[in-house]
Order: sequence, then structure tokens, then C-alpha cells
Amino acid sequence: MAEKAPIAVVALGGNSLIRQGERGDVGEQQRHIRESVAFLPLLLNQGWSLLITHGNGPIVGHLLLQNEAAGDMVPPMPLDVCDADSEGGVGYLIQQTLANELRRHGVNRQVVSLVTQVLVDPEDPGFITPSKPIGPFYSGAEAEKLRREKEWFLIEDAGRGYRRVVASPRPVEVMELEAIRILLEHGVVVIAAGGGGIPVIRQENGATRGIEAVIDKDLASALLAKTLGARRLIILTAVEYVYADFRQPDEKPLSFMRVATARELLTAGEFPPGSMGPKIEAAIEFLEAGGEEVLITLPERLGEALEGKTGTRIVRSEE
Repeated sequence: MAEKAPIAVVALGGNSLIRQGERGDVGEQQRHIRESVAFLPLLLNQGWSLLITHGNGPIVGHLLLQNEAAGDMVPPMPLDVCDADSEGGVGYLIQQTLANELRRHGVNRQVVSLVTQVLVDPEDPGFITPSKPIGPFYSGAEAEKLRREKEWFLIEDAGRGYRRVVASPRPVEVMELEAIRILLEHGVVVIAAGGGGIPVIRQENGATRGIEAVIDKDLASALLAKTLGARRLIILTAVEYVYADFRQPDEKPLSFMRVATARELLTAGEFPPGSMGPKIEAAIEFLEAGGEEVLITLPERLGEALEGKTGTRIVRSEE
């Protein structure tokens, strides 16, 4: 019996698809997606099975703004439905762009985008303390006005301005896990858990229903990587490296870390929540569950990161 192809989970960050200072229109997103997937044919040719996840923080925030702007004309959609809308929309753009890239490289693979539900705990403390940034960046004065007028929760986000934050419970179970596993085993490139997936809770009768929140994409990616037995987790984001003292005069790129060092720095507050913190937390969870390697870098530098020339590489302590 032929050995199964090793699985690599590639997580595309929402903030790598809409960059700072951009409007976030479809043309800009498509350009960044092309940069993000340009080196994925290389992984497939090396014998990897690919599962792609993606963020939706900026996009789902834009959908909420559209809800508010047109609220007197059409019924606004709840946040879980906006999650589904953004998962389908961004998934479609990735699916089409990657399929075209594979065709250009002569790689004969099907690409499928799967709308994914993710079970969360209704008692999760994330519902009490919102922490997930979504939507555009605001100045301090704009943020204060939104706090007063709309009663939003806003936080400063990595020195780039203020953003609205919403509930972000931890992912517990990916409802479509077996479908994803079967597709991967048949050589399909799968796009799943976009935006962290659609948060759902289980009711007393066993049925599920959506709940208003946004799940962190990196934690959902780590959950999928663990449960599927993936060997590699690649997190593509808006920075080339993980940094110590990020955006400080003495910031330092971290090209290599063992998981124990990553945990020490996370515990010391080096990586802020809502920014690099969940990525490092996801890396730790994945590696401590048996994963072999985590790469974190810019989408357009992935080729060099795979060769060990750039990006941050995190491995288990015993390596």
C-alpha cells in the first residue's frame, strides 16, 4: 500500500491579503493571493498534501460596515453569517487563483473550497472579553468617537492604529473534519476553516446553531493540523519574521526558535494578543502535539523561507 502524502497546512493571514493603507478591493486581494500561492506548486511537486486556511479579519469587518450602512434598506446579517460570506468569498478567490497557478505549472490537481463549521464552547471566556480585531484601522480620535457612539470595543493593534474587536472563542472541533480528510487522501487541495471557520454551538438536542463571534484562524489551523496529523504548519502573514521587541528601536528578527523558547517569550508578553500572539500559540500547540515544523513569513518570501533563507522557523525542543 502506498504511503500517504505528508500534510502541510498553509494559513494565509487576512492582513496579508489586505495590506495596511489599501482599500481592500478585489483586485488588491487577488494580487496578494497570487503572491501567496505562487510557491504552493513547489510543495505539491515535492510530494506534500496541501490544506489551506485563511484569515478574514479585515473582510468580515467590511461586511459588518456594509450591514450598518444599508441597515435601513436590507436586513443586517448576524456575525456568523458574515463569517460564512467572507469564508465563501475569499475561498473562491483563492480556489480560482490557485487552480490557475497549478494549471500554469502543469500540476493536475483539483482545488476545493469548503465552507467549514467549527464547534465552540458557549461558556468560553472569549465571549465575555472581546479580543479578535476585525475591520479597518482607525485613529485614536476616530476610535474614541466609535466607542461613544456605537459602544464598540476597540484596541490598539500592533502600532498600526485602533481596530474593533469581537468575541473570539477557542475552536473545539471542526465539524467537516472527515470530509477534509477524505478529500486530502484523494489528492485534492482543500481550502477550509476560512476566517477560523463559522462558530457554532451544540444544543441540548444535539443540533448545532451559529453564534456571533470570529474564531482565530491560526488556532483553527493548528487544531486542523493536529487532528489531521500534519507534519508542517506554514503561517503567511504581514511580516517577514517574528520579532522580539516588535516596532521598537531595538527590534530583533527571530529566524529560529525551539518551542520552549517560543513559550517563554509568549508567557513574557513578547507577542501581543490579536497580533502575533495567536500565531505563536498555534505553533506551540501544533508542535507539542507532534508536528515537526512551523514557518512564519510574508507570502511573497515563502520560496526563500522553504529554503531556510528567511522567515521564522520553530521546531520541537528535541530537534
